[in-house]
Amino acid sequence: MQLHFEGMHMAPQHPTVALLLCEVVMEILSWVPAKPLTRLKLVCKSWNSIISHPHFVKLHLHRSPKNAILLFTRTATLTFDEKAKRGLVFSSIESFIQNPSSTLDAQENLHSLHGQDWVSGSCNGLVCVAHIFDHPNNDISDIWFRLLNPLTGFISENSPYLRVNVNNAFGFGYDESSDSYKVLTLIRDSSGTVTAQVYSFGGSSWKTINSFPAFPFCVEDNGHFIRGTLNWLGLRNPHGGHYDWAAVTLDMLMIVSFDLKSDTHKQILLPKGIDEIPGEEPTLGVWGNSLYLLHDYKKTHFIAWQMKEFGDENSWTQLLKISFQNLGVERLLSVFIFENGNIFMLRGRHRFEEVFYDRRDNSVKRINILADNSYLIAFDYVESLVQPCPAKFSKNLEEDFRDHPIVARLVIPIFPVFSVRGLEQLAFGSPLAVALPIVVVSPVAIRVFVEEKTLIISTNHNNNRTRVISSFPGQS
Repeated sequence: MQLHFEGMHMAPQHPTVALLLCEVVMEILSWVPAKPLTRLKLVCKSWNSIISHPHFVKLHLHRSPKNAILLFTRTATLTFDEKAKRGLVFSSIESFIQNPSSTLDAQENLHSLHGQDWVSGSCNGLVCVAHIFDHPNNDISDIWFRLLNPLTGFISENSPYLRVNVNNAFGFGYDESSDSYKVLTLIRDSSGTVTAQVYSFGGSSWKTINSFPAFPFCVEDNGHFIRGTLNWLGLRNPHGGHYDWAAVTLDMLMIVSFDLKSDTHKQILLPKGIDEIPGEEPTLGVWGNSLYLLHDYKKTHFIAWQMKEFGDENSWTQLLKISFQNLGVERLLSVFIFENGNIFMLRGRHRFEEVFYDRRDNSVKRINILADNSYLIAFDYVESLVQPCPAKFSKNLEEDFRDHPIVARLVIPIFPVFSVRGLEQLAFGSPLAVALPIVVVSPVAIRVFVEEKTLIISTNHNNNRTRVISSFPGQS
């Protein structure tokens, strides 16, 4: 079955028609994957207005599949006189697990970065990149941040520069209350005092947050974004920075959660089942809406905890405990989580080997990564149309639609993955000229019909529950 809009020949400028067509087209397009939408913007001015509008961008992001794509930062092996070569690599989870070497080496998946760039996080399809300029002969650096949308090609203006020392850590996330994207930099001075600097993209200055209570183990440990917060695992002040892990005690460990809405922080308690210090530094991880704590036990076992309800310290649950021998690893390094905490990627016995452990069937898969990927960091990523600080749009989408009444006719075959195959221009007329129901399938059904001289648009999805989008009174 295919979708056709036909038999419409009257008054395309009528406001009721504009609103009807706007909502129908927006509902249909909101289910199309982000990459095809970037091409569909070229179909006509009205579609470009809809697809570019902030309201549609948010709707589309809400309906986009989460946790389906991975973003890797890749640093190639260098000779002594070479400059750093960094890039972003994008891959579906399935492709990476099946053949990580080919996936990472595919040039069509690669986006180049400057040698002094550092990825500080990914959120809603945006990648936050720090550009670091090191001052020679001292430990001072100047840092600028910018946002990239690799799908659309969007690049934000640089943030104001921030002067930092070598002891710093970054985090990036989204504040829904202010609809703003924020980057946070933790800076530890020589006395052990940690301050936080917060910047909201589109703003003009940094905001200082004094007396941050802890500092991450590793300056390369980006803050983990979940539900409007950035989270780090570190040591209470003044123990952070340079320390001897053999001298660390359990009460020195601390998870700090920074709220991007209120610019405040709080402590999250460790799982009650941890009663002794791990043999090496534990790590945090995020997948979906869950926070994970990963650590070794006596340097012989790998243990993973999941906070099932973020913020509820009583919801910590031990997911697994498995020996290093069964995993084929010697140390707990570079752990990344897939598939709702079911698959773990760990560093193998040598620097280019990765180990995939699936706790659902207790299977272990070892794969050698190509040697030129000497340094690899993984992020969760979603393709989106998000572009902060967009151009001005009219408040009402139907105004844009009414100004450009010529739209495209969709021909949409029924497939599990939504696709658009045919595009023809057609001028829409009066909605009351519709004589037969219009049905759109895959993955949402939209029905347009006339009932008692009233035009009704409804959707039928989510276990066959019908929701009326809009209805418009007809004329006799």
